[in-house]
Amino acid sequence: MSPLLEVKGLHAAYGETKVLHGLDFAVQQGGVTALLGANGAGKTSTLRAICGMVRTQGEISLSGKSIAGMATEDIVRLGVAHVPDGRGTFMELTVEENMRLGAYTRPAREATADFEKMFGYFPRLKERYRQQAGTLSGGEQQMLAITRALLLRPRLLLLDEPSFGLAPLIVREIFDIMGRVREEAGVSILLVEQNASLALEFAEDAFLLETGRIVISGKAADIGKDEGIRRSYLGY
Repeated sequence: MSPLLEVKGLHAAYGETKVLHGLDFAVQQGGVTALLGANGAGKTSTLRAICGMVRTQGEISLSGKSIAGMATEDIVRLGVAHVPDGRGTFMELTVEENMRLGAYTRPAREATADFEKMFGYFPRLKERYRQQAGTLSGGEQQMLAITRALLLRPRLLLLDEPSFGLAPLIVREIFDIMGRVREEAGVSILLVEQNASLALEFAEDAFLLETGRIVISGKAADIGKDEGIRRSYLGY
């Protein structure tokens, strides 16, 4: 089976500063791929490059179709949803309003029908449906950010540091739910995560970045078992 997302020779830059130097990787249909590495390695920039948010060179293909150079909104319409670092929640809006913004590309009636499905994954959001997003806990805001992305009915979900700043029990709950979403909706996931142990447990494939280059790639389980890689690169 051909990969859903395929990246070849990807370079990216902010102005004159180059941050990615020829990345090659793929995300399989229905699979989970983890991007690992220290702060500043280029993980977030990789997600932004896929979304058309930074200047890039190289090839980015979705289901065999090039999306390199496309506008971000057009990439979203093709089925790519991004949950950014820091969640990107609209704090002054209610939970309902945030959810409706997530479904803006779809007919209102169709999107509303998906709300109950989202509440099945994240029942706490139903309890706080009319509540201002800025008053939610950090875990609830992360749930809302993921829900907003899923309401696009994406084929590919880009998750940037979903565990950041959250208690371990909440992190485990969110990852368990994402496992359900993947199985039930067939969503492919590209995961950026500082918690390397958790990411390797969740993913099938993993790529380790260092200063904008992939230095190690392979099956997540194999990388997780390699004590040398864990000690030298992953810090556990």
